[in-house]
Amino acid sequence: MADTAQTTPRTDPTELPQRSAVRSLLRLWPFARPVRARLFTAAFVAVLASCVSLVIPLVLKWLVDGPVAERDPGGAWLGGAYLLLLGLAEALLFGLRRWLVARPLAGVEAAMREALYRHVQRLPVSFHDRWSSGQLLSRGTTDLQLLRVFLAFPLTFLLVNGVTILVGAVLLLAQRWSLGLVLLAPVLPLMVLCSVFEAKYGRAARRTQDQLGDLTTVVEESVLGIRIIKGFGRHRSQAEAFRKLTRALRTSELRKARLLAWIWGCNTTLPELAIGAALVLGTFQVADGALSAGTLVAFLSTALALRWPVESIGFLLAMSNEAATATDRYFEVLDEPAVDAPAREAAAAGATAADAPAQDTAAVDAPARDAPSPPGLVFSGVQFRYPDAPPDSPPLLRNITLHIRPGETMALVGATGSGKTTLTALVPRLYDPTAGRISLDGRDLATLGREEVRALVAVAFEEPTLFSATAAENVLMGGEGAQESELRRALEVAQADGFVDALPEGGATQVGEQGLSLSGGQRQRLALARAVVGRPRFLILDDPLSALDVHTEALVEAALRRVLATTTALVVAHRPSTVLLADRVALLSGGRITAVGTHHELLRDQPEYATLMSGEGEGAR
Repeated sequence: MADTAQTTPRTDPTELPQRSAVRSLLRLWPFARPVRARLFTAAFVAVLASCVSLVIPLVLKWLVDGPVAERDPGGAWLGGAYLLLLGLAEALLFGLRRWLVARPLAGVEAAMREALYRHVQRLPVSFHDRWSSGQLLSRGTTDLQLLRVFLAFPLTFLLVNGVTILVGAVLLLAQRWSLGLVLLAPVLPLMVLCSVFEAKYGRAARRTQDQLGDLTTVVEESVLGIRIIKGFGRHRSQAEAFRKLTRALRTSELRKARLLAWIWGCNTTLPELAIGAALVLGTFQVADGALSAGTLVAFLSTALALRWPVESIGFLLAMSNEAATATDRYFEVLDEPAVDAPAREAAAAGATAADAPAQDTAAVDAPARDAPSPPGLVFSGVQFRYPDAPPDSPPLLRNITLHIRPGETMALVGATGSGKTTLTALVPRLYDPTAGRISLDGRDLATLGREEVRALVAVAFEEPTLFSATAAENVLMGGEGAQESELRRALEVAQADGFVDALPEGGATQVGEQGLSLSGGQRQRLALARAVVGRPRFLILDDPLSALDVHTEALVEAALRRVLATTTALVVAHRPSTVLLADRVALLSGGRITAVGTHHELLRDQPEYATLMSGEGEGAR
């Protein structure tokens, strides 16, 4: 298969555009809207509970200036009962808030995870060529957990603490404005410090979450490739690569911890200094008779009640920035366009066709691009360049013009890197042509949705991929609604019925992740059965017999002849035995179709083809 330009999402936070945490978090609203009533109710309950805590200092003032000063035991007991009831009310209200948000936010997280998964399934293959699976996994797991925690705790308590500080400041100024001003003096410096902290912590959070995605990728690849690692004794080098990533992640986490310790220390020290100054000043005023002892107690109790809302600002801002970063990472995927409808306008399809080189005369039976497409599978002036390729790089496929007639089997032969697999990937619209047109029975492929295309076209790839499901379920993925009789027919065609029946539970046997409990030939036969189970009108086979032994290959070829007689097929072939399944052969060289004819005609007239078929070109393959 031709190499594609592999890139990964940007992981350096300094390269990312500046973003507002609030603007990022507002993008969560469409997911939170269905549960907004419970979220607003929970926020109101939490604010109410916080305000209840601020009533306690007022009760203390009444208790000290009244029953305590007058030595009234009955009044003291009554005041104690009031304080107990207020404490219970506060606890019950906070418990109610937690109950209100737990279930709906679990639903929000599930909805976001489902939306991400659906979107990833609809994204083009070019997206998956660029993105590592670990980055996608971390967005669907760790990042969404951060968002659920944000919606459950920081989102509510940023509002609650803001209201608490505001109400508390009014109470402080109302009780003693001079002492209130002393306590409120640290507000401005704390706002400046929090602003600096937010910017620094946001970059650190982005770096950490990207590194976690890279670490997830290494773990996944090590698990899936454990046989290679053990077979080549590469466990030490893999462990060293893992160690480097964990150390980098540890460094980033420690930077976050230092930032959080710094802001927490500032948020604790400055208010404590203000409380100390207010206490000294208030004590002198009580001694001078300018202030009652109850007022000073109430004042200090209110100040102490505001300690947690002030001290937790840094902690809540840190969690909010992590959530904002997680939101950005989540929507980086969701914002990727997933085109299921027509891919492009016909005019755009041929925009660069004029620059394509002239087609070799070998494909003289191909129709002109502007003429109506005949039945079958038709490539008309197709040109392709991978989306990540530099704009000035030459196209991988150039002016491909080819006509596979209805019911005909065309073999595609070429050296490695000539573009065979890329060309076959255009038919099921895993990629769309850069220019030119592909038609199925006269219908422009670009005007068909991907689901419709894949109902018409079935593919068996050279590297068979199986899922953690049963053998039967893996085969039936190729034919929605296929019956047991179709399953048996497909297994027989692929010569897979014998080993499937011999499995411990037959077709109901789990084949394990990636089907690694099976041999390479068994996996390839199941993949071939999956391609033919739905009786597709168009069949694309990418060297489907490469992992089979000579005896099994002969049996599969005999069965495939019956299937190929009823479908239009394009078969990538490297061996003469596979080529002989085809009615005609197309030679692909340097990204162009250089010859079309029967196997014997090309052997006689095309030295390159004769070299490939003789095995002398195997080294290039």
